[in-house]
Amino acid sequence: MLHFAQFGAGRIGAIHAANLAASGRARLAHVVDVHAPAAAALAAKHGAAVSDTATALADPKVGAVIIASSTDTHADLVIAAARAGKAIFCEKPIDLSLARVNACLAAVAMAGVPMLVGFNRRFDPSFSEVHRRIGAGAIGAVEQVVITSRDPGPPPVSYIKVSGGLFRDMTIHDFDMARWMLLAGENGQEPTEVFAYGATLVDPAIGEAGDIDSAMVLLKTASGRMAHINNSRRASYGYDQRVEVHGSAGRLIAGNRTPTTVELADANAVAADKPLHFFLERYADAYRIELNAFLDAVANKTPMPVGAEDGRQALVLADAALDSLRTGRPVKVGA
Repeated sequence: MLHFAQFGAGRIGAIHAANLAASGRARLAHVVDVHAPAAAALAAKHGAAVSDTATALADPKVGAVIIASSTDTHADLVIAAARAGKAIFCEKPIDLSLARVNACLAAVAMAGVPMLVGFNRRFDPSFSEVHRRIGAGAIGAVEQVVITSRDPGPPPVSYIKVSGGLFRDMTIHDFDMARWMLLAGENGQEPTEVFAYGATLVDPAIGEAGDIDSAMVLLKTASGRMAHINNSRRASYGYDQRVEVHGSAGRLIAGNRTPTTVELADANAVAADKPLHFFLERYADAYRIELNAFLDAVANKTPMPVGAEDGRQALVLADAALDSLRTGRPVKVGA
């Protein structure tokens, strides 16, 4: 039974705590959150103690941590957990600063502890099946990846101001997905160039806060394989999450999930359910599978399916996209 300390008692923290309990293989021992009522409620629900960071990390029974607190706390908690010898599950992004991410990775490597970064979409059953089939050669060599990711509505501007911007906050999931698909199969390749367009089309207040709410990004590998990501903070019809991968011998598509598969056809139209409303519903299975993959890797001492370097590479792409948006030019990755 692996004992956990969890940092963050918000909506993502509640999901992880519930999945820990449901796994039957782990116990939540400590909950740490600056919002005392949230920490107390989550701890009471799962029989955990409300603690501070030092107390939680000093507990010798704790073998792992979940970091689901605000982004600005991630780096310090990763470093502290690594030095305490705990296995680390950290929500994305590790940090908004590449320098801070590098410091985290150095601390993790020095401590020799395992670390998973929470790119939960890799664990979605449909997306992971696309990746598996690419690896099995179902569509030949990957030539084009198309990712659509649109939220049902924008977050509060107060969140936008501290989020790090669309590319580091929202698109970072899609950068990871694009890498994952481009690297799948024989002779997979990393993106080497990024070009980004962005605009404020949803809410002028987002632009006034210095961010964008709509974007299209192109990634290119050294051999010319391409990925296209399109994002919007608004989709009137629900949470739009789709992936298409085109290869030399065919294509694979993973579409939206809906509440039911019931379809009505009459003299006026053919109608079906809208996509599930938002990420908590859409990726419920993915969060559960992700946590169990973390538990498996810790128990079996196998590599994490999404490692710390994956978190770093996604931020590198996000920073390149931001540079491209500012300059209006393609940006070489890492340049």
